Amino acid sequence: MQHHDDFAVEPVRGLPEAPPEGERILWQGRPDAWALSKEALSLPWIAGYFALLALWRFGTVVDVMPFGQALGSAVPFLLLSGVVLGLLGLVGFIQSRCTVYTITNRRVAMRIGAALTVTLNIPFAQLAKADLALRKDGTGTIAFSTMGDTRLSYLVCWPHVRPWKLNPIQPALRCIPEAERVARILAEAAEAQVSTPVISRRAPAAAMAAE
Repeated sequence: MQHHDDFAVEPVRGLPEAPPEGERILWQGRPDAWALSKEALSLPWIAGYFALLALWRFGTVVDVMPFGQALGSAVPFLLLSGVVLGLLGLVGFIQSRCTVYTITNRRVAMRIGAALTVTLNIPFAQLAKADLALRKDGTGTIAFSTMGDTRLSYLVCWPHVRPWKLNPIQPALRCIPEAERVARILAEAAEAQVSTPVISRRAPAAAMAAE
């Protein structure tokens, strides 16, 4: 598995260089921004946390002040939750817009990162396993177990990794729409590539003997 820092203009969207002869792009996509915000940034949990804070504040003062004032004392928590959730939603949107996932007939490429853009290349020959986690809305995450020796940083690759899998980390196509269809494309391409025989040229026996 290789990674590449992208500081030059991409010759092909999502790839640091033009694909070699015979390589075809089968699918390109990016995470669903809303699904990524919910899953990777835990928006529902954070919203619930602030809701509990607001209820706690209301419950502690409702007995000592009028109902309207008690309700008003909880409003700052709700306003703060709106700001925090809005910022996290913006982070999810930016992460989604800066990401391009690519599946070719030979590899998976992941152009990721908002501040520092990195491209991960995972050839099918180094792909040990791919796991699909499918959601009810059709989005899903495809996580990869690799056979390469490259060690990747969880922080550099986040959120494009399998959650809580740290040693080794598993790169992932995170929160992609139509995940089941994409998984079929990946499976068919990987199976075709792995089953393709590799032919190498050898010198004739007579020429080898003469040497």
